[in-house]
Amino acid sequence: MVEEDGTLKKIADGIALLDLSVAMGNQQMVVHPTLLWDDKDVILVDTGFPGMLTSIRDEMERAGFALERLSKVILTHQDYDHIGGLPEIQQSVGPVEVLAHDFDRPYIEGEKLLIKHDPSRGTPPRAKVDQLIGEGDILPYAGGLRVIFTPGHTPGHISLYHPESQSLITGDATVSNDGELLGPNEKFTPDMPLALKSLARFTDFDIKTALCYHGGICDHDVNAQFARLATRA
Repeated sequence: MVEEDGTLKKIADGIALLDLSVAMGNQQMVVHPTLLWDDKDVILVDTGFPGMLTSIRDEMERAGFALERLSKVILTHQDYDHIGGLPEIQQSVGPVEVLAHDFDRPYIEGEKLLIKHDPSRGTPPRAKVDQLIGEGDILPYAGGLRVIFTPGHTPGHISLYHPESQSLITGDATVSNDGELLGPNEKFTPDMPLALKSLARFTDFDIKTALCYHGGICDHDVNAQFARLATRA
């Protein structure tokens, strides 16, 4: 069951979806990082665009945590709207451990230019990756997280399965709209065949709730929706 507190959406004990909004021209773009917590750590999965620090702080406070409690950031991939807020977080909070896949590490650290870099945004944000994570890793946070390697949208894209709540943090492996899973956004997915093959991996898991960075929560017939999408692979 999803409980709402303002814009915060609590999925289960230890996991909530955030709503962060930014003006893009004449429109507002909303992205949805995930907040995870347990007795030891408070973890943010993806960090939004630059300039979202105040919104992240407000959303964390709704969940009962000061921004300064943040101990780790997990990056699903290298894209600007996922890593953009990280430098500001580190400047405000201090050392925060960063976890990401090795294939996207050089882009996050600035050794290589972001694959989908927009020159109009200037120099891309960068941060050191402290821990490499990959397929099958079990991360001991919020009751346990299973790392699923889901390349295609970027070479090192990962998703995260939270068995305790049967929730899937999709990153950009799929977007959603009003509870409907749509698959990867083809416009921003350089290797669409690989991304669809990765998407089919979700059928290996029993998923009640999909947490999509673009589109938010999908909790209606999630397994069946992923099974239908898998046929495209």
